[in-house]
Amino acid sequence: MLGRTANDLFWLSRYIERAENIARLIEVGYRIVLLPREGEGFHQEWRSTLESGGCLNGYVARHGELETRNVIDYMLFDTSNPSSIASCLAGARRNGRAQRTALTREMWESLNSAWLEFSAIKPSSVTSNSLPELLDWVRSRSALYRGAMLNTILRNDTYYFSQVGTFIERADSTARILDVKYYHLLPSSEMVGSGKDNFQWQSILRSVSAHRSYRWVFKDSVRPLRIAEYLILHRQMPRSLRSCYDEMTDALQQLAILYGTRHPCHITAESTRDLLMDAEIQSIFQTGLHEFVQDLIARNNRLGHEISQAYHFTD
Repeated sequence: MLGRTANDLFWLSRYIERAENIARLIEVGYRIVLLPREGEGFHQEWRSTLESGGCLNGYVARHGELETRNVIDYMLFDTSNPSSIASCLAGARRNGRAQRTALTREMWESLNSAWLEFSAIKPSSVTSNSLPELLDWVRSRSALYRGAMLNTILRNDTYYFSQVGTFIERADSTARILDVKYYHLLPSSEMVGSGKDNFQWQSILRSVSAHRSYRWVFKDSVRPLRIAEYLILHRQMPRSLRSCYDEMTDALQQLAILYGTRHPCHITAESTRDLLMDAEIQSIFQTGLHEFVQDLIARNNRLGHEISQAYHFTD
C-alpha cells in the first residue's frame, strides 16, 4: 500500500474517533458546569475540558475569557480549531474521498452523510436543550461508521491501518481525560470524597461510556482508585489503555506479517502493552498517577511518529 493511502486511512479513523471523543468531553464538561457552585468555578471545568481536548491554547488565542457559548462553538463548529467536530468530520471525509476505492460503499455513505448533515447545522440553532441531542448524534454517527468498517471491510492492510488509527486516538483521549480529572479537578483536599467529587468521577465514567459497565465489574461505590484501574488496566473495558494497546499491538503485528518486516513502532507498542499488563494500580498511585499517565501520553505520541516513519506516511 502507498504511504499516502496508509496515512489517509490512519487519519480518517483518528478523525472519526476524535470527533466522538470531543463530543464526550463537551458532554462531561457541560454536565459538571450545570452543578450549582459559587464564584467562577465553572471556568475551571471548561478550562479542563479544553485542555483535555488539546484545545486550550487555541481557544485562549481566539476568545480569551472562558464563556460557555464560546467554548461549545469552538469545540463544535470552529474550523480554525483542528480538533473541533466540524474539522474532524471534514478531515475524515476529505481523507475518505481521497481513498474512496479503499472503502466499502457502507463506509463511504456513513462518512459522507455525517459530514453533509453536520455541515447543514447552524451554530445559532444549538441551544442548551438541543446540545445533548446533537452530541448523541455525533457519537451515533461515529458508531455507524465504525460498525460499517468492522462489518464490511476485508481484514487487510486497509483494516489494520484503520484499527491502529482508531486505538491510538482512543488511548490518547482516555489518558488525557483521566489526567485532567486527577490533576485539575481535585485542587483541594476538602473536595475529595464529597458529593460533588463523586459526581465528577461519575461524569468521567459517562464520558467513556463506562458508568454502567463499571458497576457490573466492581459492584461498589465510585472510588478514584477503582476508576483509575478501570480506565488504565482493565482489558475488558474497550476504552481502557490496556484494551487500546492490545488492539494496536495485534493490528501492528498483522501489518508486520503482511509486509514481512518489523519496525521500532512494533517494539514501542509491545513494550507499552507489557507495561500495562504488569502494572498494579496501587503502585501507580504510589509513584504518581499524573506521572504515569504523562508517560503513557508521551509513549503514544512517539508510537504515532514511529508508525508514520515506518510506513512512509509523508512520502
